[in-house]
This record gives sequence, C-alpha cells and structure tokens, in this order.
Amino acid sequence: MSQSYGVQDDDTESIATVHAAIEAGCYFIDTADVYGDGGNEELVGRALAGRRDEVVLATKFGFKRDGVGGALPNVVDGSPEYARQAIDASLRRLGVDHVDLWYLHRRDPKVPIEESVGAMAEAVRAGKVRYLGLSEVNGDTVRAAHAVHPISAVQSEWSLWTRDPETVVLPTLRELGIGFVPFSPLGRGFLTGQIKSPADFGPDDMRKGLPRFTGENFQKNLDLVEKVRALAAAKGVAAGQLALAWLLAQGNDVAPIPGTKRRTYLAENLGAVDVELTAAELAELDAAFPPDAVSGDRYTAGGMDLVGR
Repeated sequence: MSQSYGVQDDDTESIATVHAAIEAGCYFIDTADVYGDGGNEELVGRALAGRRDEVVLATKFGFKRDGVGGALPNVVDGSPEYARQAIDASLRRLGVDHVDLWYLHRRDPKVPIEESVGAMAEAVRAGKVRYLGLSEVNGDTVRAAHAVHPISAVQSEWSLWTRDPETVVLPTLRELGIGFVPFSPLGRGFLTGQIKSPADFGPDDMRKGLPRFTGENFQKNLDLVEKVRALAAAKGVAAGQLALAWLLAQGNDVAPIPGTKRRTYLAENLGAVDVELTAAELAELDAAFPPDAVSGDRYTAGGMDLVGR
C-alpha cells in the first residue's frame, strides 16, 4: 500500500482493506519499517487501533535507502546498534508494545549473522518481540542464526515463476521445523493475467525497472502466464487464485502473503483457499511453469546481490 507499486493515496480504502481481511479470517499482517519510509507501519498501526489482539503482526528491519532515490531500498544495516533503534522505532510507528514476528529484512555482509540475531534476541527477552525471522537468506545463514536463537519463519519470494527456494532454502527449513512465508506469491501481479504490457505500469512502479518486466523478457514471460490462464479457465477460477492454490498445496508450513491495496482484489485472493488441486493439476502447473522457464532476474544486479546471503 505504501511502496513499489505506486503509492496508495487513499488511506480510507487501505484501512478498510485491512479490516476486511481480518473479518474474513486473514489475521497475519505483514509490514516493514522501510515500506514508505515508515509510513506503512503508521498506516498498519491506524488500521489495528483497538484490534491489536486479533492479528499476528510481523515487521522487518535492516533495509534502508541511501538517500539518492529510487523505488527500492538499497542499503543494509544488520548491526546490533541499529537493531535496537529499529525495534523501538517500529513499535512507536505501529502504536503497539510488541510485534509477534520480527524479521531481519536482508543479511548484512559486514555483520556476522550471529551478532544480528543476538541483538534481535535481546528484543525477545525484553518482551518487544515474540518470534524471530529472516528474509532472503540461504540455508547456511539459517543454520547459523538458528543456533543463536530459534528462527520461526523465513520470508523470501516464491511463486510459480520464482522457484529458487525449493532447492536453496526450503529443505533446510523443513529439516529445522521453520515456517516459510512466500512474498510476491502472484509474481508481483504478473500471474494474475491482468498485466498485458509494460505500459500498464505507472511512473512510480518499481516493476518498470526489473529485468523480468522489460524488453524481450516481458513477452516471453507473458507467454508463460497464458498457460496458467488457460489452466485456470478450464478449472473455472481466476489465474491468480490458481497460482495461490499451487503455493498453498506445497505444505502446511507455507503461509503466502499476497499484497493488495483494495478490497476487490483481497476477496479474489482469499478465494484461493477454496481451490483444491489434484495431483494431475499440480503436475500440469509444474510442466507449464518449470523452475528455469522464466526470463530475466528478479531484480537488477544490485538487488540480486542482496538475496541468497
């Protein structure tokens, strides 16, 4: 609602969307201190006023902007000093006395993961945080962090068109009993079938600069999505619902977090819960969207340097 896909300027609709999600039984709310430079935490805080106990609230720290501009944050700070500052600032913006799940948004290569997680564990002991998580890390980092303090969840991009976690980190998480939270489970909206041209993106939409959405890659990836649309049509569901149902079928340790700005798309996303896929249908989707089928990286070179650490 506050970053990357064009800024939401209708706070009333944003808050109504959060309320509608809670009322529909969707109680896992995810934000981060860097989204909208803190503005999203403030928005979530307003939406949860008087309803804090109805949700599991997650936020993140460690990602910052260099002040030069751009749609994406590009500086990482996982230092213990910054961790202590960040949790207090997040609690202030959210208007709560604790968060349920606190992630390190990206691993800082300048700081041993043991030090970052050690500082995060201090917040658990202080009652400011209940559980700890990591984002976009590799299996070795998970093991090292888990040895310092139990890691409850790892959040990374996972969808039909981003299959890396299946070989890179998911086996480690399942060995250790750690949950997986896929972000962008709809391929940044691409898997809904609603995006037809790069011209569909507004001037402040981060997707305009991502390799998968530009040049020849766009059309190649659009051809892949057409296969998903055809399978969804045959089943009588929306393409996005089929993509979410595929993720939900991967295991009870998987909790996708599809983002949306409006109640209309929220209702469509939640409908995926009722889509049951047979083994044959799952195989069809895997065949239509094999792990190496997508053209282009998820991020530019600088962004790719920040993942899988």
